[in-house]
Amino acid sequence: MRFTSQMNLALNEAQKAALAGEVPVGAVIVDAGGQVLGAAGNRTRRDCDPTAHAEILAIRQAAAALGQDRLLGCTLYVTLEPCAMCAGALAHARVARVIYGAADPKSGGTDHGSRVFSHAQSHHRPEVIGGISESDCAALLVDFFAQQRAKH
Repeated sequence: MRFTSQMNLALNEAQKAALAGEVPVGAVIVDAGGQVLGAAGNRTRRDCDPTAHAEILAIRQAAAALGQDRLLGCTLYVTLEPCAMCAGALAHARVARVIYGAADPKSGGTDHGSRVFSHAQSHHRPEVIGGISESDCAALLVDFFAQQRAKH
């Protein structure tokens, strides 16, 4: 299926985050040629930083790799629909396309919830494609939270 190999990279980052006790979300940013510029899993607990979402960390890496703040022509692959904070950062970075796995009806910021890109104040509207490797991405989250509940 289209986009599967890049989403598998994001899933790998999410699995590493889960092993570290973080909510298992992974993100990968590639340039127009498919070269990986940034890859990360959530690190909010490890870094004691509520902004250390996988998408934000991948944006920072990609911007550093390119030596600029605009990620023109780049695509983000992320295992969970970005939240409003991450969607705002993606708009500011001018990412061309956002491809996510599992939808987030409660906290999503692209196709659910705040729908950041549909607001008139959003200066950039990337193409958004959801549901890529959705069952694998959702299963990782469901399993993680089931394990968390079992611990308590």
